[in-house]
Amino acid sequence: MNILFVCLGNICRSSTAECVFRSTIEKAGLANRITMDSAGTAGYHVGEPSDSRSIQVAAKRGYDMNSIRARQVVLEDYSRFDLLLAMDNSNLKTLQEQCPEKYQEKIKLFLDYGKTCEEREVPDPYYGGPSGFDHVLNLIEDASAGLLAELQSPA
Repeated sequence: MNILFVCLGNICRSSTAECVFRSTIEKAGLANRITMDSAGTAGYHVGEPSDSRSIQVAAKRGYDMNSIRARQVVLEDYSRFDLLLAMDNSNLKTLQEQCPEKYQEKIKLFLDYGKTCEEREVPDPYYGGPSGFDHVLNLIEDASAGLLAELQSPA
């Protein structure tokens, strides 16, 4: 199983999701069966590390985001990944518009896997304060647990 987490610039939400889900599957003993990456629909930050606020908030909960570098979604991602999980409706729409028809069913909203949150979109914390990054991490941890449960359930 190959999973791609997607937001706009790939420095806050999707990179956090990649890091948290990687930790989630490692703890579940599935690191050899599930691979993941993250990307942005825009190329604003290609090659840059994640936002320092994302890194700091994640580190407080034991996640290490230091090795992640931003990249932009490319056409090959639609065939390479089994799931492309958008952080919000805007990026969902962009993915759907760019995606070849035969791969459309792979595109979903990440928070559709959330079990306790009522939100459908992971809000962009970039222009907010530290509490926004904590909130994003809460949502991502919830959806990561739900995604893991979905992947572990019998087909």
